[in-house]
Amino acid sequence: MELDMTKGRPMPIIFRFFLPIFLGNMFQQVYNLVDSVIVGQFVGQDAFAAVGSTGTIMFLIFGFANGLATGFTVLTSQKYGAKDEKGIRRSVSNAILLCILVALITTVLSLSTMPTILRLMNTPAAIYRDAYTYITIISAGIGCCCFYNLFSSLLRSVGNSKVPLYFLIFSAGLNILLDLVLIIGAKMGVAGAALATIISQGISAVLCAVYIFTRVPMLRPRREDWGLHMECTRKQLGVGLPMALQFAITASGTMIMQSAINKFGKVAIAGFTASSKVGGLLTQAFPALGQSMATYSGQNYGKGDVKRIHQGSHVAVVMAIVASVIGAVLALLLLKPAIPLFMGKDVDMASILPWARQYTYVSIIFYIPLGVLFIYRDMMQGCGYGFLPMVGGALELLARVVMTVLSIHFGSYLLGVSGDPAAWLVTGVFSAIAYKVVMRDVERKFEKSGDKSFGKS
Repeated sequence: MELDMTKGRPMPIIFRFFLPIFLGNMFQQVYNLVDSVIVGQFVGQDAFAAVGSTGTIMFLIFGFANGLATGFTVLTSQKYGAKDEKGIRRSVSNAILLCILVALITTVLSLSTMPTILRLMNTPAAIYRDAYTYITIISAGIGCCCFYNLFSSLLRSVGNSKVPLYFLIFSAGLNILLDLVLIIGAKMGVAGAALATIISQGISAVLCAVYIFTRVPMLRPRREDWGLHMECTRKQLGVGLPMALQFAITASGTMIMQSAINKFGKVAIAGFTASSKVGGLLTQAFPALGQSMATYSGQNYGKGDVKRIHQGSHVAVVMAIVASVIGAVLALLLLKPAIPLFMGKDVDMASILPWARQYTYVSIIFYIPLGVLFIYRDMMQGCGYGFLPMVGGALELLARVVMTVLSIHFGSYLLGVSGDPAAWLVTGVFSAIAYKVVMRDVERKFEKSGDKSFGKS
């Protein structure tokens, strides 16, 4: 089921690889929404707000760990494009060992700093206890999420985007089943929602690993391949660390933005959480495109075909524009009917809807730069360039900090939720420029090395 993305017309190849990732992301968002719906319906609005208030913290923790894990597999993609089977196996063993270290360190740090983080984020006293319970259990299960993403990324690095989808569908179904058992049946509240998430991801990670080691020989390290190899470690950390830092910097900005929103109370938090979840569902084409283009650019970089990388970027941008228009229209249509799903039919729509609408209206205008951001950032990372995407993350942080300061100074919720669109615009423009700089460097590199496949399709 592997897919060689160095051959054939870019459009059908990219779409074929993109579609399972997109469907998988949608399933992941759906079962995240189910978590929220069940919590809101059966535990209450305060619990829903508590879970929502920790979303940015989860993004920080998982983003850092998964950024490293995903970055580790870029080398595998490049080795696959270069048809280096021994290099593929060594990169896999190295990635697994590095991921163990990452999971351990991230788990210890997140658990030890969580009370401080919640206080710094101005978490309201009414929801603090539930928020702490939920995010602590999630933090304890970082390893489950980290290894699921590592094994899925390894499969995608060799062009297999279908099997990760199958395991994600299984994980989604198991998560929903566990939600019903733990939240409704066992009355465990937000703790049940957190446990359902990490248990389902952990089981999926194990199944994904079993599949790799039994069905994909090229990804199965031999005895002599195991160990931390200096060259692999240098290259994997060279991409993984900037990717992780970029995620962490971006997440820090969203946490700062959330701290401003938290000042407007639990009703504002609930409205923002509901609208951001709807928006998150409708923009899943963008990260799916990013993941697709990371593999596409990685394989073609390994082959040395720069012209084909450019062709693929043009295809991806067109796809992102189409997805932006569709997502914006659906966001406007679905926001109002979606809110009662999260908090029950007796929810006071008059109090929550205005908060939700403000974020939706201001964010949909900037869906196109958001799509561009994902495409060019992930393509640079696929070629092994991690620094400029990390600089983009710093610009995201700066944009959100500026909007947060203005929001607090003027007491404006609209300015607070404008942090996301401002970050997307600034970083989208920067990423498009940075991509041009990176590709010029790649062209010089291959011309200097005399790569015969340079520029050929």
